[in-house]
Amino acid sequence: MDNNFLVRLTGGSPIRTLLWLLVLSLVVGFVLDTLGFDPFTLVRRLIFDFDRFVERVVALGFGAFSGLLRYLAWGAVVVVPIWLVMRLSGGRAR
Repeated sequence: MDNNFLVRLTGGSPIRTLLWLLVLSLVVGFVLDTLGFDPFTLVRRLIFDFDRFVERVVALGFGAFSGLLRYLAWGAVVVVPIWLVMRLSGGRAR
């Protein structure tokens, strides 16, 4: 993959787009978690027992970041597919 392809795919700098998606995922994840939604329930229904895998990784030493990872996971479940559909359909992602 050349850099030109990545720039066209992401609509700008790939690093900037990745950072924007990260921040947006954290914000959306925080809001949805505050409303009581659980990303792991959704993921478990989509992929069998995915949350057990995440819990094992968290138990390996990421316990301090579990809240942050939860927000990031929940936000990414919502933000990334919407962003991808917008990019593929030609809509503006900014």
